[in-house]
Amino acid sequence: MTDRRAFLSLLAGATAAPTLSWGQGAAGKLVVYASVGPELSWYDADVARATLVRRGSVTLPANVQYAWPHVSRRYLYATSSDSASGVGGFVGKTHHASAFRIDPASGALTAHGAAAPLASRPIHNTTDRGSEFLLTAYNNPSAVTVHRINPDGMIGAEVKQPGPVDAGIFAHQVLLTPDNRLAIVVTRGNDPDKGKPEDPGALKVYHFRDGVLASGATVAPNGGYGFGPRHIDFHTTQPWIYVSLERQNKLTMFRREGDALAPTPAYAKDLLAEPHNVRPRQLGGAVHVHPNGRYVYGINRADYRVDFEGKRVFGGGENSLAVFSIDQTTGEPTLIQHADTQGFHPRTFHIDPSGRLLVVAHISPMEVREGSAVMAVPATLSVFRIADDGKLSYVRRYDVEIGKAFMWWMGMVQV
Repeated sequence: MTDRRAFLSLLAGATAAPTLSWGQGAAGKLVVYASVGPELSWYDADVARATLVRRGSVTLPANVQYAWPHVSRRYLYATSSDSASGVGGFVGKTHHASAFRIDPASGALTAHGAAAPLASRPIHNTTDRGSEFLLTAYNNPSAVTVHRINPDGMIGAEVKQPGPVDAGIFAHQVLLTPDNRLAIVVTRGNDPDKGKPEDPGALKVYHFRDGVLASGATVAPNGGYGFGPRHIDFHTTQPWIYVSLERQNKLTMFRREGDALAPTPAYAKDLLAEPHNVRPRQLGGAVHVHPNGRYVYGINRADYRVDFEGKRVFGGGENSLAVFSIDQTTGEPTLIQHADTQGFHPRTFHIDPSGRLLVVAHISPMEVREGSAVMAVPATLSVFRIADDGKLSYVRRYDVEIGKAFMWWMGMVQV
């Protein structure tokens, strides 16, 4: 890697006292983890200098899909698969969940027990708030599984559910509310395509106890049509849930009401700077609330290509971070900035636990037309500082050699 890009993370609360995750608010060494294909690397991160230094890597059974740390920050759980992304692509045969020990001094990873085989491609994984269970979401076919996490941090047996779990159409995330009472499965649905009608999206809300998902409820405004959620995040102290709509390029906010979600969003805001000029392959992405609960960040990603003199070059679109301030009385997000991510198709981004640094990971290189010439832009990690007013200032980027793989996931842990 040379001068280009990075990463980070957090997840906080909604009701009751929020539980720390991703090392939020913790003291210690900040370590960044990022994947290229099956390789998962770790980096020293310096918040004050806004720099990253790669230190080492491990190799998983297949391409890394997602990862999540144990609440103790002593273990990291990563899922991997050789399936292609999306619907209709290559369906592989190698799907696993793997546990790794995190060295408390360096952040280095070592395998911790045997990888647990999974039935199909995992797209997201998390633990419950006490890290007693590992929850995994699958997109094709859409599903959710729960495995026990043993007291020694290794992945244990799958928890058999008492009945079928409705995971909607194209599950993309599963996440526990800060009080650990509810598991929310985010299901994207699909746009209409080649005569095939739209598949509706939804938020599937389950009561969660002792590894069991029960009494599911569906939140799907307009029956889920025109509603394509991808990711959610929770406000740090209030019962507000921020939901990015991938297919509609929107940021919405739902209120939690006891053990239920409101049936419709309280607010819906455009993620794009030009919401009336939506180019092909323009998609909303991840969403993260700042650790202080005063700001929320959403991502815009584009990788549409057109032909130019025998090459496939970028065809236009927005690759940017949308920054919103949060009204501390109502939860309403108000757009205050768009920041260019300095790359193409930013699939993941995170905020460091101190709330001072944000890093964006772009999954692949792109050829870009510059007049009559074509310039190659590598896959990159972009580093931003976060000011006291929540706004971003770009610092530097790191180029990442990915070959034919993708830089699919990144995050950070304060060890």
